[in-house]
Amino acid sequence: MLERIYTGFPKFKLKDEQGIPKDKVKTFPWIHTPYMKRGLIGIQYWEWLSEEWEWIDKQVIDKYVAGKINHPTILIALSGNGLHAGKKAKDNNGYFICDRGSSHIRFQDQILREEYARWGFTFRGVDPRVIEKEEIEYEQADRITIPSEFVKQTFIDQGVPESKLSKIPYGARLERFYKVAEPDTDKFKVLWVGNVCLRKGFMYALHAFQNLRHPNKEFVVIGTVESEIKQLLIGQNLDKVFFLGLIPNAQLPRMYSTASVFIIPSLEEGLAMVQGEALACGCPVIASVNSGSEDLFKDGQEGFIVPIRNPAIMTDKLVQLADDPALRDRMSVAAIECVKSMGGWDRYGEGFRETLLALVEGK
Repeated sequence: MLERIYTGFPKFKLKDEQGIPKDKVKTFPWIHTPYMKRGLIGIQYWEWLSEEWEWIDKQVIDKYVAGKINHPTILIALSGNGLHAGKKAKDNNGYFICDRGSSHIRFQDQILREEYARWGFTFRGVDPRVIEKEEIEYEQADRITIPSEFVKQTFIDQGVPESKLSKIPYGARLERFYKVAEPDTDKFKVLWVGNVCLRKGFMYALHAFQNLRHPNKEFVVIGTVESEIKQLLIGQNLDKVFFLGLIPNAQLPRMYSTASVFIIPSLEEGLAMVQGEALACGCPVIASVNSGSEDLFKDGQEGFIVPIRNPAIMTDKLVQLADDPALRDRMSVAAIECVKSMGGWDRYGEGFRETLLALVEGK
């Protein structure tokens, strides 16, 4: 069904993506690629420059694609990137789908402002120009595709009609992620994979682990530690907490497979794909309701779904798994079966196909 993909990434970054005909990929890397590499020259800390660069990036790719549309088509654009191209598609008797991978942008801005303030930091906030552009896109789009019930509810709460929303949950790459080993029965290992930041609720996970009484526990943290967390870690008890930084993706299946439990208490996310990766490797998940977890697994069956900002409840769930290895084993088996039943990413593809056909058929 695909006619073309336009991306700001260079082609070599897409060499591992199988099944996409290379002649359908058109790159425009002149703004986005240097933006992604800005950390190499140390300017990622110049917030005003990063903000301006990101804004220009979104505008340039949007207008570039708009210039390429001259016939009826369905444009699917990541939110914040499709205002001009979406209008051009509709002007050519086509359709515009705004694909939003996170919560409604106003909810996202508000909850992050609250969270930063709780820990004594000032959140710069989402660029007001980006908020304005995205909300115009929400209004202009024929459909808004979203990955989870949590995200859907944030849009409804902001006044977006439910009829405009198409929920299509993400999947997991079963060819990359599957069980390759067993956890050490003499050790209770809690695993974190992803950015170590306030948005993902890292400090709540750390406090839950600190409060866990276990003679042989570990907290393995994989991902880049953001500056706010580095400040908050000063003076913390980090005994048995191991920060590994970034590791090659090829090592992740073993990390998931040998962990006792995976934890992700995000304040807001569309549908954290690391959950599907963990489940595919037979690792039970403790996730917040704001991580999109309800669209991946059932509470108490493949893991536990918990409220945000509640380390005490997370500690209780850790205790349950640590004290009852049989429960952990049942959840591990259920996790693998759950992800297999989704068919990897096939369910996502079928969901998008149905959305596209319903759109052109006027349903």
